[in-house]
Amino acid sequence: MTKTSRQRRWPGWARRGLMENVAIALILIGVFMLVQPFSITLYGWSFITVLVGVVMFTVVSKFPE
Repeated sequence: MTKTSRQRRWPGWARRGLMENVAIALILIGVFMLVQPFSITLYGWSFITVLVGVVMFTVVSKFPE
């Protein structure tokens, strides 16, 4: 199987560039939730949000470009 045929079968929404950006956005949102002084609920969910972003980034970095 050639590289181009493998890329053609990979869904467009699951490309590495887009999904890496989503993962980075999740990490940034989680950090913002961690440092904001307004809501204890956001603070409580911040670690899980950052963790999901980091795991997603790790998995997505294995996707084809």
